[in-house]
Amino acid sequence: MTEGFVPLKIAGVGYCVPETVITNEDLKKLYDTSDEWIYTRTGIKERRVVSGNETAIDLGYKAAKDAIEKSGISADEIDCIIGASSAPPQIYPTLACHMQERFGIKKKIPAFDMTAACTGLIYALQIARGFIGAGIYKTILIVASDNNSKITDWEDRGTSILFGDGAGAMVVTASDDGIDDILAIDISADGSIGQLIQTNLPGQCCPLVEQADEEGNGKIIMNGKEVYKFAVSTVPSYVEHCISLSGMTSEEIDYLIPHQANQRIIESIQNRLKYSDDKVISNIKYYGNTSAASIPIALVEGVQQGKIKLNTTAVLCGFGAGMTWGAAVVRLREGIC
Repeated sequence: MTEGFVPLKIAGVGYCVPETVITNEDLKKLYDTSDEWIYTRTGIKERRVVSGNETAIDLGYKAAKDAIEKSGISADEIDCIIGASSAPPQIYPTLACHMQERFGIKKKIPAFDMTAACTGLIYALQIARGFIGAGIYKTILIVASDNNSKITDWEDRGTSILFGDGAGAMVVTASDDGIDDILAIDISADGSIGQLIQTNLPGQCCPLVEQADEEGNGKIIMNGKEVYKFAVSTVPSYVEHCISLSGMTSEEIDYLIPHQANQRIIESIQNRLKYSDDKVISNIKYYGNTSAASIPIALVEGVQQGKIKLNTTAVLCGFGAGMTWGAAVVRLREGIC
């Protein structure tokens, strides 16, 4: 560790998902499909979606409240809020600014969103690590929340079967015992293949100028086959790379907590690391792809269900639109969930 670098502690993790469940059987009302067709290709049986006036802001607030309570701090102690969202209900005010307002934080602190799609939690954790490590901020709230169902094309069978809504949150602080909970972290991107997953915002040129050939509709457009090929060729080796940065071996890592994008992608990482099923946390069957929220949702639920023991280590990994990807080897302390 660089001299003078302040170590980071993961103090609390929380999550929230909507109550409304959409099953594979429900999707048969929208297009020609079957539970078997969806499940064999994705590992998904059902997903949660917002309903009525509920949005990612509501989900994010509940997840953040959960994380703050677990951390033992008060909201007034937060020095910075980072939103990780690629499908918020508003571009601005940002998700982070909405969190500041919801918690009634009166002091003037930075609150901003960053977009790395499904890799958002890992990207935000790297940013928070830099802020805390440099001594700029002491306590940071990360909120990853998306209402993907609102930008999903529900006539597109190949894409709409994948996504669900959800939120995850993490409170990170300057470590009070000198132990760094981030053993290694690395993030990357390749914009040259960004067209594999796109969301083009609606809008049109000023009526006094030449109009664009095409206008966006705000829906997710994805080349599923190419995304799958990218993920299985890039993510497993990248996870191994991050583990090597930590100075550990894959055998020494207790758990793999991957982004929940597709069960076959999760299994490709598992096979590369030669992990048994009990070391791999997967809940995609019940939530689908909840974007940047999927890792904290899987982490907290894994602890609650007894699948994850604490005072252990885990590798978190994700990939998403951009294309972006990243991984982190972390300590999981008692009490964070």
